[in-house]
Amino acid sequence: MASKDLIRYDLLVQDALKGVVRKVLGDAARDGLQGEHHFYISFKTDFPGVRLSQRMRDKYPQDMTIVLQHQFWDLGITEHAFEVGLSFSGVPERLLIPFDALTGFFDPSVHFGLKFEIKDGDAADEASVTESAPPAALPSRPQPEAAAKADEAQATDAAAADPAAGAQVVSLDAFRKKT
Repeated sequence: MASKDLIRYDLLVQDALKGVVRKVLGDAARDGLQGEHHFYISFKTDFPGVRLSQRMRDKYPQDMTIVLQHQFWDLGITEHAFEVGLSFSGVPERLLIPFDALTGFFDPSVHFGLKFEIKDGDAADEASVTESAPPAALPSRPQPEAAAKADEAQATDAAAADPAAGAQVVSLDAFRKKT
């Protein structure tokens, strides 16, 4: 007979993995991006506490992926959220994103990613780790035709640019006892 997880290891792991993102973004805010590191960050735009312009909310009503690479400013980190300035089609925007709104974090320069699942209701959030080559949809270096756009942050639908697509995913479910 399996016992009930009263410690809630799944939530502890979720918080720890979000702590990795918090630390990496904090280092980037303090020291800038090191080497070839850059980040694709996916999040739920309709999550409570997410702050973005109505224009961006209309364009991305549920999911959005931002790229922190060449041009971003005023990256600020708190315990529960981060704030960043980005340019979308030449229009500067300021975004506030709670860490609990994250659905993915990927650094293609080292083939590292975290995928967070936000579930409805009382079900626990789950997280998984990916380590694989970046999918073709997310090149680790700008292609020649994209080089002219490299200095502008880009947003894409998370469904069309899932950093974990095709990657080996290690889910928390793999470590849970089966009942």
